[in-house]
Amino acid sequence: MSLSMAAGVRLVPAVLTSFLLFVLSATNVQAGALNVVTTTATMGMLAREIGADKVEVRVLAAPDRDPHYLDARPAFMAALRRGDMLVEMGAGLEEGWLPAALTGAANPKLNSGRPGHFSASDFLHLRRSITMDGPNLGHVHGEGNPHFQLDPRRVAAVAGPLADRLAELLPAYRREFEDRARIVRARILEHEETVAAQVEPGQRFVAYHEDIDYLEEWLPVEVAGYLEPLPGIPPTARHLRGLADTLRDGPRGVVLHAVYQPSRGADWLATEIAWSRQALPMEPPANGKLDDYLELMRIWATPFQTNE
Repeated sequence: MSLSMAAGVRLVPAVLTSFLLFVLSATNVQAGALNVVTTTATMGMLAREIGADKVEVRVLAAPDRDPHYLDARPAFMAALRRGDMLVEMGAGLEEGWLPAALTGAANPKLNSGRPGHFSASDFLHLRRSITMDGPNLGHVHGEGNPHFQLDPRRVAAVAGPLADRLAELLPAYRREFEDRARIVRARILEHEETVAAQVEPGQRFVAYHEDIDYLEEWLPVEVAGYLEPLPGIPPTARHLRGLADTLRDGPRGVVLHAVYQPSRGADWLATEIAWSRQALPMEPPANGKLDDYLELMRIWATPFQTNE
């Protein structure tokens, strides 16, 4: 046997193996075993509720971690390598680590522009980011404020497009996905109205970062300032003193920060101007369902229901 013939014989099993792996992968997707990787727990909740038993969901960012500041861990790359679909918040929220994790995963199905890559912010009109108003020394979000999980209306608006994308990958279940998306959207919007109605209008709050300010998009409250002098820049003594001077003689309010953000600046300001302070969870549990997100909405409104 010539060397060229021998090489051809050796190539046949390799080609067959690659073809069989491709067929098996496609069969798994058509059978409904869709591996969905989401960057945040809120996106995981939506995928889980809409996809139901047709999806297996893996959330990358722990609910008690700041999704701005994660590392492209090997475990992330392994999850992405096995994924059939990636669901991210987008608008730059995950830009510090997700591109590197995708590169390490080397899974072309999840590349930007492919059906397996879903960026939720692409389907939303986001709140304008304050990074566009001044010197950009910290975070820069030219596409808008990416922390829309704190606005139930925008989260509800993602349900339909996400159902459509799931249906591209599992067309046999389009009707099921669309029906579940309608239910998810209706329940979120109904609960949002109920919770907002329990809040007395006109209350003010100071947020640590431009994330909790999304609360004024659906609650009758007003953001009065930020602990960070610029998004992504830690509070400074000078900035906090300036906030205190501005807010001290006005109506009382509440100082809010995420559970993973430092409380020192919030404690100082709240004490200095006699406001209350509260740390808020930003995401439902990693394995959370719709009821967990609805409960989170109630928790976000609680500081304004108890503030005096």
